[in-house]
Amino acid sequence: MLSQAQAQRMATAAHDGMARAIVPSHTPIDGDLIFAAATGARRLADPLTDTFLIGHAAAACLTRAIARAVYSAQARKGDLTPTWAVRFGRG
Repeated sequence: MLSQAQAQRMATAAHDGMARAIVPSHTPIDGDLIFAAATGARRLADPLTDTFLIGHAAAACLTRAIARAVYSAQARKGDLTPTWAVRFGRG
């Protein structure tokens, strides 16, 4: 199970996923926020290594989720900028 400190560390590591996918990221006006939760269903076998691996996985998953959202976005009436698909020829 993750302690509160380990869950916070995971969320901090996940923030790196935003930096990989969004440029610029972590600006004072973007409102980026990540919540972390743990079920407590099982203990970590190696708290140091497992916390590192969970944080890395969180960053990789968030990067991929952002990329998929951008790729899959569809234009809506009144949008001021084109979607990725429209701009780069998939739409």
